[in-house]
Formats: sequence, structure tokens, C-alpha cells
Amino acid sequence: MKYILMMNTMKTGHGVPEWPRKDLQAHIAFMHGANKELHERGELVSAEGLSFPDQAKLVRAGKDGRPVTDGIFPESKEFLAGFWIIDVDSPQRAYEIAANMSAAPGPGGAPLNMPIEVRPIMSGPPPEML
Repeated sequence: MKYILMMNTMKTGHGVPEWPRKDLQAHIAFMHGANKELHERGELVSAEGLSFPDQAKLVRAGKDGRPVTDGIFPESKEFLAGFWIIDVDSPQRAYEIAANMSAAPGPGGAPLNMPIEVRPIMSGPPPEML
């Protein structure tokens, strides 16, 4: 079954660009290693980091169907920093992977324990909705 693991991070206290270079390199190395391991196990479908919220736009269809942008995302304490799409045999395995990613090293090598939201990916609407 496929799952999406969404990595949320705090705007304050986890300002990755302000980390010491060695801490940033250790964090990136951890993520590359974890992604490589998932790929080798055949569990990784896709993984992407996302830009910071100040580069995002909210878009809606206008009355004529053309895109209307409302500016950047509203201020919030957390934002979606990246995601993985995995294909694993059980929810428990998805939770194990999420816990591992949550413990990625931060400043000084201490685990960040970031919240990772885990959701099954539906291949279509639930049968009761058809």
C-alpha cells in the first residue's frame, strides 16, 4: 500500500538556513542515506523537499476560470517542508519509516523529532462513495 509521509517543521527554532554548515551537511547526509536505503528496499516511490512558504502562492480559479493568486501562504507556526511517497506492506512499516525520518539530526546532532504526518494514498474513491 502507498503512503505519503509529510514532514512538517517549525518556522522558529528550525531555521535550517541558519544552522552551522556541519549540522546542515549532517542533516542532508542523513536524508540522502535514508532515501537510498528506502530505494534499495524497493519502498521509495518519490521524495521531495519543498521551498519555504514565502515562495508559495495560493491559487483559485476566478469567475472566468483563470488563475487568481492571493499572495503567499498565511503565517503559521508550522509548514510542510517535504514529503516521501512510499510503497510498503503495512501501516506499521510506514510508521517505522516516519519515526526514522522524524529523528533526523539537527543542530549539534540532536534528533529533531519533527512531526511526520502519515496518510494512506487512495487509488480511487472509497467503494461506499461510488
